[in-house]
Amino acid sequence: MDSTATFGRAQRLGLYLVVALVIVLDWWTKSLASSLLDYGVPRVITPLFNLTLLHNRGAAFSLLSEAGGWQHWLLSGIALVVSVAIVVVLRRLPRTECRQGLGLALVLGGAIGNLGDRLRFGHVVDFIQVHYGDLYWPAFN
Repeated sequence: MDSTATFGRAQRLGLYLVVALVIVLDWWTKSLASSLLDYGVPRVITPLFNLTLLHNRGAAFSLLSEAGGWQHWLLSGIALVVSVAIVVVLRRLPRTECRQGLGLALVLGGAIGNLGDRLRFGHVVDFIQVHYGDLYWPAFN
């Protein structure tokens, strides 16, 4: 087999199905969290893990969340550019890089899911909170 050959049509379709599945699961879990959790009130699952509904108007770790609103368009634009770049990489990925393709498909699904939140609601829905004692990792989805 030619190691420079890119994914075939069936392999690309499989990756795009993974992307679609991740988007559906992303929006479904966020919808569940939004309907079952009270905003900002932790629901303890284990001593290290809570479910806490939060709305993140910023980037990862809530960076820029307190900015005046301009960050919405900047972060949406970055998500769009990164998503297009991942699609380009997936189209050029050699057949031998199946695991990398799967990883990129998972990232792409999450990026599109968060972009959809940002465009629909003006924020990203986060609800997973990990902590050790009083040391809390920022909530994520």
